[in-house]
Amino acid sequence: IVVGFTIATLTRTVIESELGSFFGRRRMEKDISKLEGHFIICGAGRVGRRVASEVAARRLPFVIVESDAEKAQWAIDQDYLVFVGDATDEEVLRNVHIERARGLASAVTSDAQNVYIVLTARGMAPNLPIIARASEEAAESKLLRAGATAVLSPYSYAGQRMAHMLFRPNVQRFLDVALSSLGESELDIQIEEVQIGENSRLAGSSDLSTDMCRDLGVIMLAVRTPDGETHFNPGPDHRVSAGDFLIAIGDSRKLKELERLAGV
Repeated sequence: IVVGFTIATLTRTVIESELGSFFGRRRMEKDISKLEGHFIICGAGRVGRRVASEVAARRLPFVIVESDAEKAQWAIDQDYLVFVGDATDEEVLRNVHIERARGLASAVTSDAQNVYIVLTARGMAPNLPIIARASEEAAESKLLRAGATAVLSPYSYAGQRMAHMLFRPNVQRFLDVALSSLGESELDIQIEEVQIGENSRLAGSSDLSTDMCRDLGVIMLAVRTPDGETHFNPGPDHRVSAGDFLIAIGDSRKLKELERLAGV
């Protein structure tokens, strides 16, 4: 009786676990199929996890692509959407709907694999913004030739931050607070970019006046046009157009109001 009871209990546990895993996968596949205007994060290592945390803090849709089951489990435990597979495979990127994505971050550990991911992604989505990680300096040029929009090295970035902390620590701390989305400081301030929509009342106007900024509680740092031209500290007579990006700093709630006015 004891042996039979033990076997029955173990069998029930295994079946419940398998059924839960099955229905969990089906639910995740369904949620992934609905994604649009999302970000694809390739790799759930230390860099990929940080990228995912930043995107999640902004409540933006994203999916993680990870071939290692243990790292993928971390994403599942965080209640993030994750697709277990090799991001160098076109079918995998097709399954996470790269054609509808807003951007892709290739953050796996291997430089060679990042090059393959960028090549594959660029071939499938010619206009997609792709940010890639490079461990070695020699890999940066290869990633750019493969089609990466920008390449970042964690070691180079860490060295740059250490240098800045040495000779201008207060500026660096302020930028860390303004650029972070993880609530690491009580100071609720952010630097944000907001694109002007076609139907925004700001389009075609010069309404970036001091009064408007004061009423919103934001500071307009610059305006960047779609062709890459940047106008620093735009004056009240500066005329903006649909498609321009407003780069502003201020309270996160006030920036949401600026987004509303811009038609986002």
